[in-house]
Amino acid sequence: MFPLPLDAPPPSRPTPSPVTDPLPLIPSPARPSDATHVHGLPPAPGPDAAPEALSEPDRAARPEALPEPDCAARPGAFAPARLRALLPSPSAANARRLRFALTLLPLVLLGVWAAVDWRTVHQGAVRLASANPWWLLAGAFFTALCSVASACVRQGAVPERLPPGQLLATQFAAGAAGHALPGNIGAHAVVLRFLRGRGIPLARATSSLALYSAVKPVAKTLVIIVFVVAFPGTLRLTELLPKGETLALVGAITGVSLAAVVTLVTTVRPLRRPLIGGLRSALTDTRLVHSRPVRAVSLWGGAAAFPLCQGAVVASVGTSLGLPVSWTQMIFAYLVASTAAGAVPAPGGLGPMDAALVFALVAFGAPASLATTTVIGYRVLTVWLPLLPGTLVLSALVRAKVL
Repeated sequence: MFPLPLDAPPPSRPTPSPVTDPLPLIPSPARPSDATHVHGLPPAPGPDAAPEALSEPDRAARPEALPEPDCAARPGAFAPARLRALLPSPSAANARRLRFALTLLPLVLLGVWAAVDWRTVHQGAVRLASANPWWLLAGAFFTALCSVASACVRQGAVPERLPPGQLLATQFAAGAAGHALPGNIGAHAVVLRFLRGRGIPLARATSSLALYSAVKPVAKTLVIIVFVVAFPGTLRLTELLPKGETLALVGAITGVSLAAVVTLVTTVRPLRRPLIGGLRSALTDTRLVHSRPVRAVSLWGGAAAFPLCQGAVVASVGTSLGLPVSWTQMIFAYLVASTAAGAVPAPGGLGPMDAALVFALVAFGAPASLATTTVIGYRVLTVWLPLLPGTLVLSALVRAKVL
């Protein structure tokens, strides 16, 4: 083509014929993403451009292009509209109020429990007034060792190294929380919050709780076997064994429970995947823990020492009251009674544990009144005495955001 002169008119476009010429093609407006660079500048972002492709000035000018926050991150996002209207707005002041309420909650529960069971506390204190104080002090020492043994089991169930001071304080607080709910659920909840705060994933933290719960009865059974083998003539096994009807009832309850669990796992598919995943995680952590001798010794040693320390508390209280039963028999009585009462989901084993322990002590030749006083003293030392400081430690850990 040759350049046109400046004063030449622009060339006219041919008009299409209404019959022979086809309809002219109407060019579609070019999208901003298809535009070419002009003078080395990038094309301007269009109205449908992604928020990630916008620059900072464009994001400030177009707030509607910013990505929406995740609804799961907002508290109460999945709640109904009426319930969300009642929830307080998330703020620092409301978070402080919630933390303060959680701090006072254990103290309130402690006051309610003391008001309900005040007669037991009063009777135990009156009867223990005539006991030997030095043996009671020894019982308090063995009670403190129970928290140390539980902390060893918790550390042995986790491959990571936990802070010793915080772990011991958390276990002491968990002992107070475990008496509020059946099945030691309160203690597991406190420890779970502690492990999550240390950066351990939820699946592995739950696996450590399962390993902790599985190791303790196995270790207690091994300790009972050692007692039976080491002291065959001292232990009156024939008087402690339950009758045939009781064994049949326990066997029936165990069989029905196992059948219900197997039926749920095999028929309910939503339960199958998390259970299998949790079992795989538990087996992986179990192999990893037992591959380290220090963790394995801490796990099994603490699990075996815990029932022995609890039995030593019973023996100390019985000795302070002049109970005519040897230490071996009193410790073995606790082992048998705690094993028998473990199948009943009572808060802290209260009730079934007391009755079974009184029955075991009477079977070894102790008077019923002294056996009852011994059990009351055991409860005062292991439940009521550490309950108030344990609750205060739990509140302090919540305030310090350790839990």
